[in-house]
Amino acid sequence: MSDTTGIPAPDGPTALIDTEYEIGQDNITTSIGPFGLDIHNPVFAISGLTIVAFVLVTLAFQESAGAVFNDLRVWLTSTFDWFFLLSANVFVLLCLFLIVSPYGKVRIGGKDATPDYSYSGWFAMLFAAGMGIGLMFYGVSEPISHFSSSVAENAGAPDSWAPLGGAAGDAAAARHLGMAATIFHWGLHPWAIYAIVALALALFSYNKGLPLTMRSVFYPIFGERVWGWTGHVIDTLAVFATLFGLATSLGFGAEQANAGLNHIFGLPVNDVSKVVLIVAITGVALMSVVAGLDAGVKRLSEINMVLAALLLAFVLLVGPTLAIITGFFTNLAEYARYLPELSNPFGRADDNFRQGWTSFYWAWWISWSPFVGMFIARVSRGRTVREFIIAVLIVPSVVSVFWMTAFGGTAISQIVNDGYQTVADAPLELKLFAMLEALPLQAITSFIAIILVIVFFVTSSDSGSLVIDTITAGGKVDAPVPQRVFWASFEGLVAIALLLGGGLGALQAMAVSTGFPFTIVLLLACFAILKGLHSEPR
Repeated sequence: MSDTTGIPAPDGPTALIDTEYEIGQDNITTSIGPFGLDIHNPVFAISGLTIVAFVLVTLAFQESAGAVFNDLRVWLTSTFDWFFLLSANVFVLLCLFLIVSPYGKVRIGGKDATPDYSYSGWFAMLFAAGMGIGLMFYGVSEPISHFSSSVAENAGAPDSWAPLGGAAGDAAAARHLGMAATIFHWGLHPWAIYAIVALALALFSYNKGLPLTMRSVFYPIFGERVWGWTGHVIDTLAVFATLFGLATSLGFGAEQANAGLNHIFGLPVNDVSKVVLIVAITGVALMSVVAGLDAGVKRLSEINMVLAALLLAFVLLVGPTLAIITGFFTNLAEYARYLPELSNPFGRADDNFRQGWTSFYWAWWISWSPFVGMFIARVSRGRTVREFIIAVLIVPSVVSVFWMTAFGGTAISQIVNDGYQTVADAPLELKLFAMLEALPLQAITSFIAIILVIVFFVTSSDSGSLVIDTITAGGKVDAPVPQRVFWASFEGLVAIALLLGGGLGALQAMAVSTGFPFTIVLLLACFAILKGLHSEPR
């Protein structure tokens, strides 16, 4: 089966591309290695050897590596903060345009394609892969951080707008500013980044018949060169971005799981405990890898969705229920009110908020985007572009707002109404457990929270190894299991190396450093999407 696309096939200047994968795949050199690896030269070799070298060097020079990582993060976020903010705005605007444009009628996989998964299964996998660990880690800690900074006196800049210090002495205004700033980081912008990558991969794979890998997105721009070194560079950048973005999330998960286990069972909080946790959870992820997508990731994602829904319902019922429900709508309104200023690359928001928070977040989402985007593309065949964008952009954003309102709003209420300072004074990784401690059944809910973090950890590692495996195998979705085992193992090793070589600062530094060059890749992908959609029948 074939369709007219207007994009030449890899074999020559024809306008026909078969909707199966063979044409593009034949142009990528692969070979079966001695350990059953389906090696895509040179992407597998370059990325694999570089990651091995990175782990060895970081572990050998932990102290100096930590200083380098910290300086790198500060330099990138302070120098290119405007670039990250401006790029994220482009992604949001393109997604909104696609929803209302005639391109929204295009069906991923062709006009006769049908969805592979139900809405419930689709949403479960999408959300678990998208930002599960992040919501657990920052669901309480970020609203509290912004609230505390906003309500504090800031005599040095009394007339400046900023979520931090912008409501000095006014708890109500600080609550609004803090929640608006938090929702900004977990709303439209991150999901737009994911949607752009996912749509690009799905369109050029399922509609144009090209391999499911990042290089295929750029065929309208670079033509035959995507099968050479231009494509090798794009795919290698995607591997690095995915691996370090995942390592950042796995590191956060290890920090929070360790803090929670210490809170409940007294497990020591130290590097040994974190390394053991990463090794153990990576081992569980390896079992999920062997089980496969439907038996592994899908089942774990659905379990996590049930547990997350139960925890959310518990906080809603035993927390300030009315304040959470009304706060949801109030927070959406405040988010809309402050969105223009929050997203302005050259606005008056203070440097700490723009550089320390927003720039890191956007770089982190962008570094995650090959992983989340490819995973979403894998499970989204049969949806129209409009249905796809609404589902990926709007629905998760609304759920994120409600999650942040429930958990962050409850914690702020504990501080303002009950004078409960423990949650405000707790370290970032412990704030969730401090909030739950002030509610009934805290031992049970804290244990469920730890399970959630661990299972999110497992699904992220499993899904990430699937994506990196697909990229390094030249877009093949059925590459050998040993190859996925290799990548899942090294995701854990990179997380260990970064935690030992600088802690959370090192994790953030590598997410930013890989997110920066990949931002340029995604901006080019926006043009490729429009060109690809223009050639599709609507």
